[in-house]
Amino acid sequence: MAIEYPAGADGRRSSLAFGRSVVTDALRTADPAAAEAAEGERDWRRGYVRHFVKLTELATPEVAAAGLESIHRRVELPDLTGSRALTPETITGSGTPEREVTIPYRGGLLRGGELDRQLDAWVSGGIVEESCAAAVREVAANPDWLDLTGHTLVVLGAGAEMGPLPAVLGWGGTVVGVDLPRPALWERVVAVAGKSAGRLLALRADLIAELPEVAASLAAVEGPLVLGNYVYAPGAVHPRLAVAVDALGEHLRQRGDVTLAGLATPTDAFTVPASAVAESRDRWRRRSARVKAGNLLSAGRMMRPNYPDGAPAIYDGLFPVQGPNYALAKRILRWRAAVTPMIFGVAPATLTRSVTSNRLLAAAYAGAHVFGVEIFEPATASKLMAVLMVHGLRKPRRPPPADETYAAAHGGLWRVSYQPRSSLPLAAIRGLPAALRG
Repeated sequence: MAIEYPAGADGRRSSLAFGRSVVTDALRTADPAAAEAAEGERDWRRGYVRHFVKLTELATPEVAAAGLESIHRRVELPDLTGSRALTPETITGSGTPEREVTIPYRGGLLRGGELDRQLDAWVSGGIVEESCAAAVREVAANPDWLDLTGHTLVVLGAGAEMGPLPAVLGWGGTVVGVDLPRPALWERVVAVAGKSAGRLLALRADLIAELPEVAASLAAVEGPLVLGNYVYAPGAVHPRLAVAVDALGEHLRQRGDVTLAGLATPTDAFTVPASAVAESRDRWRRRSARVKAGNLLSAGRMMRPNYPDGAPAIYDGLFPVQGPNYALAKRILRWRAAVTPMIFGVAPATLTRSVTSNRLLAAAYAGAHVFGVEIFEPATASKLMAVLMVHGLRKPRRPPPADETYAAAHGGLWRVSYQPRSSLPLAAIRGLPAALRG
C-alpha cells in the first residue's frame, strides 16, 4: 500500500490542503488565532511562508507533537510488521580506511592546520556557528571516532549529494543504502562503494510504495543502527516521502538501538542566537549609501534588514520558489527532532542538482557571495556534515528538544545584513552569467 494524501470532500488528494491542515493543527496548540489565519489562507502555494515563520516563533515540543500527530492521523500508513525482507546486494570496497578528518574544498583537501585555519575563517566570516567549528575540531582531535565499527549507518536517499554515504564508506564503515531502483543512480553509488574501504548493503526500493518491505529489511540488520534521513523528491512527492521516513523511524526505534539522524535546510525559518542577530544588525548599520538608496527607492521591499529592530530573533530564509511541500517535508524532520533524540544539523546552502535545476535559485546562489553568503560544493558540505554526524554519535545531546542552532553550518545566511528574499533578485542578476555557464 503506497502512502497517499487523504482525499478531500471532492475526492482529490491535495498536498496543499494536507499541508495547510497539518500546519493549522500544529498552530492551534499554541495560538488559536494563528491557526485560524492558516486555515483561512486561500493561496497556500504562495501564502504559506508567514505561517511557517509563525510556527517557528511558537516552536515548542507540544507544537511539534501536535504537527506529527496530525500527520499520522490524516495519513493511512501500511502495517510495517510481517512483510518479507528484501535481499540487499553487498559491495565490499578494496580501499584503505581514512583515519584523519579531511574535507575537500575548492580543489584541495583541508586537513590539520589548514583545516583549523579554514574553520577560523568560516567562524569569523559568519559562515558557520562557533559550535560547528568546535565540533569538527573535536572529531579531528579524536580520529579513532571515525572507526564506526559496531554501528551500521542506514542512508535513506543513498544517492543524495548531501548524504554521508561516501564519507562513512571511506572511513571503513558499514552502510545500508536505500534508494529508488534507478540504474544510473546505483551505478554511481556502487562505484563509490567499490573504491572505498567500507561495505555497502544496497537496497533498491521505493520508500513510499515498499515501506513494509524496507522496514522488514532494516529490522533484520543486526547491531546498533543510525537511521539517516537524506531523502528528497520534487513537488508533492516530498512530504509523502517525509511521512514514510518518519513512520519508519518510529517503527524501528522500538528495537531500542536505533539513533535517528537528519539534516535541516538553511532556507527555512529558525530562532537564531543573539550573537547572530547582533552581528547582522551591526552589518546593517554599516551598509553602504548605495544600499540605503536602493532600499529607499524600492519602498523598503529590497535589501530589508535580516532582523528588524524590535522584531523576534527569527531568521526567515524561506524562498517561495521552493514551495510549501518542500517546507512541510523539512518541518516534519524538525518536529521529530524536537520530541525525539536525534543527530540533527543545519547544513549549508549547497549546489546540488535539485538547486541547479531551478534557474532562479541557481542564479541567486551564483551571486550570493556578493552579500556575504558562501554556497558550498556538495563534496564539501556532505563531508562536513558527516563529520558533525560522527560528533553527534560520539557525544549525543539529550534530552530533546534539539538545540537547532548547535553546530549549524548555515553558510552565512543567519548573519548577513539582508533578509534573503529581499536580496534574492539582486543576487540572481549578479549570478546569472555564471549560472548560464553551468
